[in-house]
Amino acid sequence: MALAFDEFGRPFIILKEQEQKTRLRGLDAQKANIASGKAVARILRTSLGPKGMDKMLQSPDGDVTITNDGATILEQMDVDNQIAKLMVELSRSQDYEIGDGTTGVVVMAGALLEQAEKLLEHGIHPIRIAEGYELASRIAFEHLEHIAHKFEFSATNIEPLIQTCMTTLSSKIVNRCKRSLAEIAVKAVLAVADLERKDVNLDLIKVEGKVGGKLEDTELIYGIVVDKDMSHPQMPKQIEDAKIAILTCPFEPPKPKTKHKVDIDTVEKFQTLRQQEQKYFDDMVQKCKDVGATLVICQWGFDDEANHLLMHRNLPAVRWVGGVELELIAIATGGRIVPRFQELTPEKLGKAGLVREKAFGTTKDRMIYIEHCANSRAVTIFIRGGNKMMIEETKRSLHDALCVARNLIRNNSIVYGGGSAEISCSVAVEAAADKYPGVEQYAIRAFADALDAIPMALAENSGLQPIETLSAVKSQQIKENNSCCGIDCNDTGTNDMREQNVFETLIGKQQQILLATQVVKMILKIDDVISPSDY
Repeated sequence: MALAFDEFGRPFIILKEQEQKTRLRGLDAQKANIASGKAVARILRTSLGPKGMDKMLQSPDGDVTITNDGATILEQMDVDNQIAKLMVELSRSQDYEIGDGTTGVVVMAGALLEQAEKLLEHGIHPIRIAEGYELASRIAFEHLEHIAHKFEFSATNIEPLIQTCMTTLSSKIVNRCKRSLAEIAVKAVLAVADLERKDVNLDLIKVEGKVGGKLEDTELIYGIVVDKDMSHPQMPKQIEDAKIAILTCPFEPPKPKTKHKVDIDTVEKFQTLRQQEQKYFDDMVQKCKDVGATLVICQWGFDDEANHLLMHRNLPAVRWVGGVELELIAIATGGRIVPRFQELTPEKLGKAGLVREKAFGTTKDRMIYIEHCANSRAVTIFIRGGNKMMIEETKRSLHDALCVARNLIRNNSIVYGGGSAEISCSVAVEAAADKYPGVEQYAIRAFADALDAIPMALAENSGLQPIETLSAVKSQQIKENNSCCGIDCNDTGTNDMREQNVFETLIGKQQQILLATQVVKMILKIDDVISPSDY
């Protein structure tokens, strides 16, 4: 782009390669941006809530993903439009920060854009709309804190945590066994949580899946599961009170770093070489035995000779274990990862109460369970399911549940779900709108209308009459001054979300409102789009 002046001193802009670019300006640009933002939100709208639909996405190389998780749907969708990309980023940031509520945040942003479009048609300036939205989001943010409840839980009373995780899982495909999965998620988080510092390291929770079995067979293992088997079929399948040597050095004779060649011209020389190699192996195995190891876990492989020797010396071994798994095993068993045989000492061994190999079904699939570890801060959630897609979706659902449990440990405030928090905020924002003179109050009212989009979508997805249901719940909230009335999605006959046990985390809801408002402000401020044209 270059700026030039004509003979009267009036400036004009010269675009480079003008014929190859398309340019939208002013209201047209905003309308186009709003349309693309709404298009993305419309896709996710149907997958909101317990009766929401799933989406099936096929990647370019033919992999099929079936999911209900907003962030995953948008990640997998191949989006070209710049504004639609902003929506993808929006749900991703909600996923990173909170882990749950990724669909709601996009639906919310879409509703705000829709309302902004009406205001733009009335001729209100986009900056004024953005400022009004900012004011309204602050009102909603504070109102959420006002209606939030503190949630008391302890290591012994985990029921409140389980209830909240069940709310998260109820909108997923796994909702038929949400109770057991919520319990697993909460126990896993509490196992790795540091309750004094209110911190949870989710990296210590490993989620493994294996096709076969049924969802109900999913279990929580206080230890590590490794998808490997013992290196020799005749090694013992169960070792109690195991002392584990964790090695990152291969079981083979050392090779010189430089290029080398060995000339062997007589049988004797070959024999000496062989004996030398055998002695190396013998020394290695002996070192492990001397330290008192009863199980060797090795990052590299070893050849048949080493395998045979280990077998003879009664030293079970597992080979080709990945680096991440080695670290987790080291954390769980309290061992140290040893890079050289010379450095093996008894202190560096990890301890586990039970190491067993478990076979699955009729296939020759085997996995090694390392349980009853010295330091049970690393746990594994082991998922079973009918097919690969089911397992992947369960992993994503469990990730949401784990994040919710973590957020509750960090900040134990909750608001009620089922759209009740949004309706309550909408009423509060509507009431506050009259206090603001000037054009902003139109934007604040529009924000209140946009907040109704989430309960409306919930009602629509549940097959209820959206407008009737929403207005009935809203009038009930105002009449009874009860912020717990929400949409009765599961048709239980009560609108009170306290009785239905539908909770959401406060920080999750606040983050949704703030993020959606920020993105919408950003989209409204764009009034000129210069993009390369298609040809």
